[in-house]
Amino acid sequence: MQETSGAPRRFWPSPRALYSRLATRAFTERGLYLNLGYWKEAQTIDEACAALALLVAETARMGPRDEVVDVGFGFADQDMLWVEKFAPRHITGLNVTPVHVRIGRARVERRGLSSRIDLREGSATAMPLPDASCDVVTAVESAFHFNTREAFLAEAFRVLRPGGRLVLADLIRAAPADTAGGRRWQACTWPVFARIFSVPDANADEREGYAGKLAAAGFGDVSVVPIGQDVFPGWHRALREDRALFRRLPLPGQAAYAALLPVTPERVYAALDYVLTSARKPEATVADALG
Repeated sequence: MQETSGAPRRFWPSPRALYSRLATRAFTERGLYLNLGYWKEAQTIDEACAALALLVAETARMGPRDEVVDVGFGFADQDMLWVEKFAPRHITGLNVTPVHVRIGRARVERRGLSSRIDLREGSATAMPLPDASCDVVTAVESAFHFNTREAFLAEAFRVLRPGGRLVLADLIRAAPADTAGGRRWQACTWPVFARIFSVPDANADEREGYAGKLAAAGFGDVSVVPIGQDVFPGWHRALREDRALFRRLPLPGQAAYAALLPVTPERVYAALDYVLTSARKPEATVADALG
C-alpha cells in the first residue's frame, strides 16, 4: 500500500503505519492476501481473494509479452499467481510498507520466481521507473490510499507505453442514497471508513468524477464497472460464518465488526462503491507526435 511525502495528511494512521501494524495478519488461511475478495463463484476467502486477482489480470488481458507494474502488491500473492497463470514477461511491484517488501521478496525467492518478479520499496505517486517502461499497471484494492489517486493516475500514464493498460480494483464513494435517512447514514459512515483506512479527502470520488479523473490524466477507453454486489455481501457473509477468518482480523477490526455482523451488508457498506476500472493509454500521444 502506498503514500507520498509532502502535504500533511489529515488521517492517521498512514497506509505505511496501518499495514505495518497488521504485519502478517492476512485474511486468507493459506496465503497472505489482504483484499475483500470477489465472491461471484468463490465459496471461501482463499478462493475469493485469488478470484479478485485473477479478475484484474483477465481484465488487463495480461500475457507473455507484458511487463507489469503492480502498485501496492501486499505480500506478492497476486504477482506469483499472475506469473503462474498468465506468464507475463516481468512484474515490478511497488510498495511503501517495508515489511511487505521484505516478506514478499522472501516468498518470491522461495518459489523460485525472483527473476520474474522484482519487488521494490517505492511510491505510487513518484514511481522509481522510466517513462514508457511497462505495458500494464495494476493496483488491487490499494489506490484509495494513494495521496492522491489523481497523482497516481498521472504516474501510471507516464510509465505506460502507448497502448498500455491500467486496471484497478478500487473502493470509491457511493452515489447519494435515494432517501434522506440513507444519505445521512452515508455521511456518517464514509468519514469513519476514510479515517480508519487512511483515505485522503481528495480521494472521496464518486463514479462520474472518478472516470473524469482518468480521462483528465489522458486515458482513453475508460470503463468503471461496479462489482460491489460480488464483493461486499460475500465478504460480510464470510465474516459471519467463518470464525477463523474473523479471528484473523486485527483486534480493532474484530471489535468493530462484532457490532456490524448482524446488520445487512447493504447497510454496512452503503457509503462505499467497489469498482473494477480499466483504461488505456492512447497509441500515440500529442507529445509522441511532436517528438
